[in-house]
Amino acid sequence: MSRFEHPHPKGLLSNAGFSQVVVASGRRTIYTAGQVSIDEGGALVGAGDLAEQTAQAMRNVGLALTAAGAGYSDIVKITTYVVNYKPEHRAIIGRARAPFFASVKPPASTLVGVAALALSEWLVEIEAIAVVD
Repeated sequence: MSRFEHPHPKGLLSNAGFSQVVVASGRRTIYTAGQVSIDEGGALVGAGDLAEQTAQAMRNVGLALTAAGAGYSDIVKITTYVVNYKPEHRAIIGRARAPFFASVKPPASTLVGVAALALSEWLVEIEAIAVVD
């Protein structure tokens, strides 16, 4: 069975939205491609809406993990890329992402502002690393 530890390093901020460090033990590591706000047919979901695009990207992360026999609770690290990042985006993304980690400690997390993604209508891209037995 996979096991995760979430030690709290002295001197680092404790934040309910992410873990500063996650120690994972398991047999398989799963890496998702960056997921964006498109549906199975490639149609954009949530045009111009960062919250909805974040939620759709997270749903897509979940679909990718499910195909590999994992779920949100198996994520140890998540990276979010945001186009033209502004400080107020952090709260929007955090609220949209929170339901996906409601029943578990959140993973280690990185938020990166970028100039653009592969298509101009994409506002956010999310990739994850999960560990399972």
